[in-house]
Amino acid sequence: MVKHYIVWKLKEGIDLEQVKKDIKSNLEGLVGQIEGLLEMKILTDKLSSSSGDVLMDSTFASEQALKNYSVHPKHVFVANTFVRPYTEVRLSFDVEIKD
Repeated sequence: MVKHYIVWKLKEGIDLEQVKKDIKSNLEGLVGQIEGLLEMKILTDKLSSSSGDVLMDSTFASEQALKNYSVHPKHVFVANTFVRPYTEVRLSFDVEIKD
């Protein structure tokens, strides 16, 4: 399995709460639609000590499944429509989980 984490810092001057809702519902909605995407959790309730606005915690069957997800048309649509236009900073961290 592969864990794929992303932290987004969103742009100033946007409807932050609506954008976070849209990111959460649309990314979590991809589970069951893209082969190899096992789990997707979007966290938006943060402590004041956080420097990011949204955290994605996702699980994939394999590194290849993560690569396939990154170019899958459904993911690309969600990313281009609900995430990228509102993102100022994006950091990612991928790790293989061994049993």
